[in-house]
Amino acid sequence: MAMPSPLPDDLADLIAAQFRLLGEPMRLKVVDRLRQGESSVGVLADELGASQQNISKHLQTLHAAGTVKRRKEGNTVFYSISDPAMIEMCDQVCLSMERRLDRMTSMLESLQQS
Repeated sequence: MAMPSPLPDDLADLIAAQFRLLGEPMRLKVVDRLRQGESSVGVLADELGASQQNISKHLQTLHAAGTVKRRKEGNTVFYSISDPAMIEMCDQVCLSMERRLDRMTSMLESLQQS
């Protein structure tokens, strides 16, 4: 589907909300960790060095946005990525940052050689 240009206000608002969703570093870390596979709140908290309450709050936000899904097994809830486009978007941003850092590194190296 081609994006209309200029973007209608409602669509621009929806797109901005998706970017804001990952504008929180801990949510970005949660999504990045979940790309490896599903996980529980406790495991995510341990691996990311955060409290279970903090991780739960971010997972609720991500779930409400449709980015993650959950499944219950006994007393444990497991979370996983439900929107692969979110991972693709993260990958694109990471690639862009990598290219920018490479350009900056090259510029600094050429300045040091001068």
